[in-house]
Order: sequence, then C-alpha cells, then structure tokens
Amino acid sequence: MTPPKIAIIGRTNVGKSTLFNRLVEAQKSLVSEVPGTTRDRFEADCIWRGKVVRLIDTGGLDTKASDQIERDIALQARAAIKEADVILFIVDAIAGLQKEDRDLAKELMKTKKPVIVAANKADNARIRSRLTDKEWFNWSLATPMAVSAKQGIGAGDLLDEIFNKLKEIGLEPTEISEIALTRVAVVGRPNVGKSSLLNAALGEHRFITSEIEHTTREPNDTLMSVDGHDYLFVDTAGVRKMARVNAGNSKLEKSGVDKTLRAVRRADVALFVIDITKKISSQDKHLAGMLAAAGASTILIANKWDLIPDKDSKMINEYERYLRAMLPMLDYAPILFTSALTGQRVQTLFDIIDKVYQSRFTQLTKNETREFISRAIVKHKPSRGKGIAHPHIRYFEQGNVNPPTFFLGLKQARKDVLADSYLRFLENQLRKSFDFEGTPIRIVVKSRTRTVEEK
Repeated sequence: MTPPKIAIIGRTNVGKSTLFNRLVEAQKSLVSEVPGTTRDRFEADCIWRGKVVRLIDTGGLDTKASDQIERDIALQARAAIKEADVILFIVDAIAGLQKEDRDLAKELMKTKKPVIVAANKADNARIRSRLTDKEWFNWSLATPMAVSAKQGIGAGDLLDEIFNKLKEIGLEPTEISEIALTRVAVVGRPNVGKSSLLNAALGEHRFITSEIEHTTREPNDTLMSVDGHDYLFVDTAGVRKMARVNAGNSKLEKSGVDKTLRAVRRADVALFVIDITKKISSQDKHLAGMLAAAGASTILIANKWDLIPDKDSKMINEYERYLRAMLPMLDYAPILFTSALTGQRVQTLFDIIDKVYQSRFTQLTKNETREFISRAIVKHKPSRGKGIAHPHIRYFEQGNVNPPTFFLGLKQARKDVLADSYLRFLENQLRKSFDFEGTPIRIVVKSRTRTVEEK
C-alpha cells in the first residue's frame, strides 16, 4: 500500500529540503544556500507514532521562472502538488510574508486540497513572536505553525497536524510493514543519458534533462511499481574525474558525488550507463571498478544506440567484445543496448533487473557446494601461491547472499599459499554451473588460524 503523500512546497530558500531531512531523520536531500539546489521531486517515507507517510521534497516554486531549468523545476513542483493528498506550504519566519508567498497561497487554495502552513527558521522565541504580527492574519491561509528544521523545534507538532489533516479527508497513514523493493542506482559520467533513461523507463518526464553537465546534482529517489514489484530508482549525479572535482570550487558538486558513491553502496542493482557513441574513458573504468568493489549487481547500459549507423547483430557482437575488453572488472554484467530517446529496449530493462536481483539471492546447498568444489579440484588442482606447501582445501561453503559470499577453508596456517588466480578460476566455474548473472561473487579465504582475506 502506498502511504499518503505530503508535498513540501514553497519559494526558493525557505528551507524545504532541510525540513524534509529533519522529518525523515536522514540527510537524504542535498542542502545548500544556492537557490535551485533541489531540481527534481524527491520522495522518502517518514515514520511517526508507528505510522508512515510519504514526503515529497520539491524545488522552489517561483511564479516568475526566467529560464528553462527554473520552469522545469516549477513543473516538477506542480506535479507533486497534483499527486499529493496534503500540501505542506513552507514560508520563512525571518523574512516574513513575501509577495511570492501570497501568490503561491492563492494557487494552492485553488487545488481544494488541505494546506498546512509552516514558518521555518523560527529558531528562537523572538523570531517565533513575529508570527503573531498582523500580516500573518491578513492573507488567504491560516497562521503558520512555528518550526525550526535546523533545531527540530515544532517537528512533532507539525507531523501531528499532518496526521489530523489526513484524518479529516478520510485517509490513514500506512502501518509500518517491510515492503520488498529493489534499490536501483543509475550511475555514469555526466551527459550519458541517465535521467533520460529513467524518464523513458517511468513513462513520464520525471527527471530534468539538459545538455548542461550536472543538471542532476544529487541522488534522487523515486518509487514505482511494475507488475506488482516495487522499485526504488536513484538517479545519481554524473561523476567526473575525481581530480577535476577536487580541483574545482564547487562544494555542491563534491557533495553530490559523495552522495552518488553512498547510493551505489546501498543499491541492490546498479545501471551503469555508457554513451556508446564515445570510447570508454579512464573515468568509465574508474566507475566500473567502484561498482565492482561496492558489491552491487550491475547491468551495463549501452545508451544512445540510435545514433550508431548501419546497426546489425554482427555490430552488437563487436561492441560487446569491446566493452568486455575495456571493462573486465564487470565481466559478469549483462549488456543492454538502449536508446533513451526512442525508447528502444527500455521496457526489457525491468525483466533484466529482476533476473539480476534474484541472482543476488542464489543459495547453494551444502551438497551443491561440496560437489562443486570436488569437481573443481579434479578439473584444476589448487594453485600454489607463496611458500613451499601445496594448498589443501578443507571445505568450501556458502555463507551469505546479497551478494553471494563463499568461505574457502585451508588446511595451512597461511592463507597466501593459495594463488589468487585459483580464486578467479573458482568464480568462473561458479558462474558456469549456477545462475549468478549480473552479481559479484565474494570468496573469503580462511586459514587454519581463521584469519580472513576476501576476494
């Protein structure tokens, strides 16, 4: 069941994202004094008194947008208003009532939806006393509730009021329940078509796209359901070469990159989007290595396939060989040639995501792992690494899933007696024998002294 939705609306820089973070009790949304930091809708569930509502953070809804990106931000905010059950209208307690606030109030009243007004930045008693000024009684909405997103003042009262408004319109917050969903991070260099790919997959213009690099400034969570399965898509900021990011002066971009890396680490599946019209760069290789190290199951998305002339099956095979040669660390990842612009093969994406996700939970029985290692040893005896002793494998068993992790026990006290090449051999044999498509495999070597080395 989808929880009731609460859209957080207001003009630029009134602290919507800061309040959003306070209510969901996590720094999920990028906060900055730069106007226009939040550009897309951003959703997260908020738990209060054992119940769940879904908050939607939006960009500043300025009534006089001057450029295309500002107009796109306004479109996203108005889309959030349309799908919301209750509107949380944020004003600035320090700046006081502005003409833009009055204009927005009139627009929100036309929706006929419940509107709660909260005056943010009410950090002390002196500022809170201003909310009794005559100007707040002489407008179309109620007197604002005093809140301080920075300090947490009034957050509980605000959530109580949200629950009251929902009750008035006959809606109940959702009971806490564990909803099985697949977390999908969309990763790639700037301008490879990540946001366009998500828009094509979602079937709506949900993410702002532009030829300007770093239009997406932060990981942006979007929940959707396809054929009864829930997906949490995270459109991440394009990651440039870290040397360039560190050399620049944009703290905002660095923060976005950090959030991208964290989004990858918590993802179940990563869509690694590549512009197939360009050669694989050193940064592509860096990102591929990062994905492999993070343990996320990965699908290689060769985007902009529509721009390749004279395409045929032979050419696909040539491009596949090229990608495998350039990105060997992701040799387990399936490759999908797509066009976000035309929608080519985009709808097959969900079937591949499901298959790759299920591979993360492939669980072998003790008999299967015992038979597997016996066959592997017959085919290729354990290769010696350091020392003079020949490695002897005592056991091989699966310990975990998500991602699949195996434990290999040695008779020797030193774990480096087994060559790394033999671990790669075992991984390849596992992939040939069982369904681990798209997911990394961890092999943990344990010596007789139980010290651990992970491959």
